[in-house]
Amino acid sequence: MAGFIIEILQIALVIGLAPIFAGWVKMLKCWSQGRSSPSILQPYRNLLKLFSKDIILAENASWIFRFTPYLVFGTGVLVSAIIPLLSTDLPLALTADVIVLVSLFAIARFFTALAGMDIGTAFGGMGSSREMMIASISEPAMLMAIFTVSLSCGSTSLSRIVEVIYSPASVIKPSLAFAFIAFVLITLAETGRVPVDNPATHLELTMVHEAMILEYSGRHLALIEWAGMMKLFLFISLGVALFAPVGIAVSTNPAGIPLAFVYLSLKLGFSGIVIVLIETGLAKMRLFRLTEFLGAAFLMATLGMLSFFMLE
Repeated sequence: MAGFIIEILQIALVIGLAPIFAGWVKMLKCWSQGRSSPSILQPYRNLLKLFSKDIILAENASWIFRFTPYLVFGTGVLVSAIIPLLSTDLPLALTADVIVLVSLFAIARFFTALAGMDIGTAFGGMGSSREMMIASISEPAMLMAIFTVSLSCGSTSLSRIVEVIYSPASVIKPSLAFAFIAFVLITLAETGRVPVDNPATHLELTMVHEAMILEYSGRHLALIEWAGMMKLFLFISLGVALFAPVGIAVSTNPAGIPLAFVYLSLKLGFSGIVIVLIETGLAKMRLFRLTEFLGAAFLMATLGMLSFFMLE
């Protein structure tokens, strides 16, 4: 019963705190650029404003366009029940592993790309094409990086990986270092951050994710924006679980949950600072330079796997 309670608590945590984390990153970025920043609660106000507006649909919008916002948000909720944010005692941990995790993200991307092309606008098709080009390289790199960690831990279960890395016998390995570098590059690509994409622009020459959702409005747009915040939160939490699981409760004792929440908050706050430093120090890449960026991520993940077989 404790596992189900923790599962529900994790879902509520991701849904409730993802906008705060997005607001934290936005606030830090404004401070780093010498601009006045909005409140850390501004994402909540934006979501409330969107939920209060009417939905405007094109005449040729199919069920895919209407269904995609709910599916994207639902996959984010399901992923939040798989990643061990607070504890490894999760009921879904027995059936869902890292392969299922990557598949859920791929399903959300697939339907978002279909929705971008569904209306038939030029921007939607352009954004979907760019998104699939990025996904064709980032998803294999992500699988390679996660498989490297799985080989080091002897399991593809996230809970088992956390327990092995968190154990006193665990040491820093070259394969994990390469996988960590690859995962950082992949996170920037998957969450649409600079230098891969710029979430704060609507320029037709640069936008990728924004181009696919330009035709959404009202609660549909609110759900997609909320899901995007959750995806950033979940990718950072996944990186924390894979490479820095300190503080995650590995026992069934619920007393460790408050301490795990404190550790998670500190690690998320530090991760927000790192994201801002990367975004302020790098410029948005040209589209055809992204293959080099993502190819470097795949190379790092491959080197991690090769170093595992050669050195470990």
